[in-house]
This record gives sequence, C-alpha cells and structure tokens, in this order.
Amino acid sequence: MSQLPDFKAIIFDMDGLIIDTETTYFAAWQQAATALGYHISDSFCVSLSGLDFSLIEVKLAEYFSVSFPFKEFYSLSARIWRARAEREGIAVKKGVHDLVSVLHAREIPYCLATNSPELNARECLQYAAVDDLFTKMVCRDHVQMPKPAPDLFLQAARVLQQPIENCLVIEDSLIGLLAASNANAFSVLVPSMPDTDGRMQGLAGVVVNDLIELSVMIKPAY
Repeated sequence: MSQLPDFKAIIFDMDGLIIDTETTYFAAWQQAATALGYHISDSFCVSLSGLDFSLIEVKLAEYFSVSFPFKEFYSLSARIWRARAEREGIAVKKGVHDLVSVLHAREIPYCLATNSPELNARECLQYAAVDDLFTKMVCRDHVQMPKPAPDLFLQAARVLQQPIENCLVIEDSLIGLLAASNANAFSVLVPSMPDTDGRMQGLAGVVVNDLIELSVMIKPAY
C-alpha cells in the first residue's frame, strides 16, 4: 500500500466521492431525454463526471442536434431528479462516516470543494442527510474558475488556513485530479468509474478502493 505524506488538513470532492449524486443526475437526464424522444448513452454520461455545469451544457449541445428541446429537457430532468431525491434521498458513499470520525478523533480539519453551486451542494447534502458533517465548503460560485482549474482547492486551503502543500485532496474523477495537479496538491484517488486509460492512476499520489481504506491509513495504530 502506498504511503501518505505528512498532512494537516483534507479537502474533499463531493459528487461521486461523498454522495452518489452523479448517478442520480445521469438517470434523470436519460429518463428526460427518453420522454422527449431522444437517447443519452451511459458512456456519454460517464464522460461528464466532475465537470462544471456550464461545460456539461456545451457537451450536451455537441451531443444533440440544434433542434434538441433544451429548455424542456432541463425542466423535465430537474423535476425527475428532485422527485427521486425527495422520495429516496441520495446515497452516501462507503466509508464517509468512518473517515469523518477518524478526522474528528485526530482533530484534522477538512473542507468540501465542489464544482456544484452552493445552493445545489447544500440541497444534495441535505437529501443525503450528511449536511451536518460538512460545515466548511467551497463551491463553484465562490471562485472564478471551476475544476480542472486549481481555484477551488486553493480557496479550500485558505479556508482551512493551511498552505495547499499541507492538504490532502481526495477525488474520484479525472477532472478533479487534474485540478489537484494544477494546484500542486497531493491527491488521493477513490475511483467511482473505470480508469480505462490509466490517466487517473497516473495523476494520483495514492489510490484506494474506498474511504474506509483511507480511514485505516490515517487512523493511528495503538
């Protein structure tokens, strides 16, 4: 098992790492597209992982023809997503509570850094019932540029009152790992999708299967 460097704080991604929001978005988009007579492939959805919504809109515009009813699609997919979230909640990823417990025990500060706007991020955390675990967050509307630019992680380091070199960045997507690299931060990869070309493992300092494995690495042995 690879070793972690010395660190004083942790910066978490949110979507796909802390809570399983991306699969709920993808399902809502696919259902809305089907209702409108179109199709969105699974592979296309995976290609959107970690992207800021403005970039997702560009990708959707490239994927569909100019005649695609974007206004109806966004409205319908939002209704479908919210109805499911209110009915089922949003799943919390394996090991989140374990790792947060270890961080509290060791008095290690942590912060979320997400490409989602703050309103959406807080709503998702509430649907997942983990909003009380993440009181510090930096969101898309708090910085000039989204991931893969370094802005979110550098701002999170400022919130944590630590230089970025003292922070572990935990990510699940290529976009997030690129942002960590651009911030000169040490990154830990907890993959939420296949790393088919090896780019994610090439960027990550450490790769773990889940957050439980990471919590064991951080927890001191007694």
